Amino acid sequence: MTTTRRAFGALAAGAALAALAPAEGASAAPRRRLLAHDDFRHGLGKWAVELEQGGTVAASRGMLEVDVPAGATVWFRQRLDGPYVIEYTATAVSEGGVDDRVSDLNNFWNATDVRSPDDIFATRRGGALAEYDYLRTYYVGYGANTNTTTRLRRYVGQAGARPLVYDYTEPLLVANEPNRVRIVSDGPTVRWWNNGRLVFDYEDQEPYTSGHFAFRTTWSHFRISDFKVWRLRRQQR
Repeated sequence: MTTTRRAFGALAAGAALAALAPAEGASAAPRRRLLAHDDFRHGLGKWAVELEQGGTVAASRGMLEVDVPAGATVWFRQRLDGPYVIEYTATAVSEGGVDDRVSDLNNFWNATDVRSPDDIFATRRGGALAEYDYLRTYYVGYGANTNTTTRLRRYVGQAGARPLVYDYTEPLLVANEPNRVRIVSDGPTVRWWNNGRLVFDYEDQEPYTSGHFAFRTTWSHFRISDFKVWRLRRQQR
């Protein structure tokens, strides 16, 4: 896969596309139904946590708190089949804590592990990023590398291979500000939005259309809320 690097102008064009996409607004409601959700008031029963060096992952009072010194992957246990939209809100916490490094609002989605393709949880992983090379998945690293890069990758299930689709130097995280994320998986159409801005818009000729979703981060502190998955009734445009 060819590595593509775009500047601010390309992202600005994506923002313009967002303004032309009524399916992302209020009018989308009649075309979708709720598939899954978590209000984060009843613990981590819907999630599987993989930690590289420990830390805190807890769900209570409407918030998923991820406060970790190294790699962390928090998998939604329910497998998702497209077409669907994932929505959630995440805030990078900067309040002086030891892990309050504003960095790495990351996601896997439509993930399968080539070592156990029928059950992603049958293969043990310990939270270090290299252990996920065996996934076939989409991966966004938003504000990664100490909040200097924002990238989309398409993992192909091979060690050392993390093919890069888009590589930006912005947009990036803002400390203590909410990120309202929307992920669209609609056949070949792969889109990732933040606060109404279309960050990634990718047409995959060999798309991943089902698998697992995860929050992924490293050495950071996030508060996440309002996790929902919606079924799309027709192609999202």
